[in-house]
Amino acid sequence: MKKIAVICAAGKQGKLLVDEAVSRGYDVTGFVRGNDKVANSKAKTVVKDLFDLTADDLKGFDAVIDAFGAWTPETLPLHKTSLAHLCDILSGTNIRLLVVGGAGSLYINPEHTVQVKDLESFPDVFKPLATNMGEALAELRKRSDVKWTYLSPAGDFVADGARTGEYLTGGEEYFVNDKGESRISYADYAIAMIDEVENAAHIQQRFSVIGK
Repeated sequence: MKKIAVICAAGKQGKLLVDEAVSRGYDVTGFVRGNDKVANSKAKTVVKDLFDLTADDLKGFDAVIDAFGAWTPETLPLHKTSLAHLCDILSGTNIRLLVVGGAGSLYINPEHTVQVKDLESFPDVFKPLATNMGEALAELRKRSDVKWTYLSPAGDFVADGARTGEYLTGGEEYFVNDKGESRISYADYAIAMIDEVENAAHIQQRFSVIGK
């Protein structure tokens, strides 16, 4: 049985990742901070801030899923420092690090010179978030000492969307479904992430998913 750790397991995406992994019979531990708690009674809970985690805390897990999110201007740089910290404590191990990523860093041309966040149509309010997450990914790509995977969602990432059980897989470039949409629910994204835990198809790669 795989042992899976979910970092920031009390967040919206973290909860769904825990639920999906538990539903498949995995041994799941959710890491939360302060007064947060893991909602799923079948998962273990460890109360410890991400930045206080050590190699010993994650020892014995097969996969660590990073569901960290920061939204305010002063905390946005934490996307980079938090991911770097997790990489440092997993360095040289066989423990996989799977990252809940963003769509803003997906490319829109075959040459991979223009990203979604560079488009004039990209909302200004999301540019600082997309920039910081993109910089975190750029640093992650330099880590040959970590078995990382970065999963970018669709452009329209719907927190309370339905769980359809279906999704389409892409690579580094922004793409749409037959309806011309780039959209996926948090629930379907969680399915794709746990599928990747099982299949290990994208070691040291970024890939993307959208709903059908």
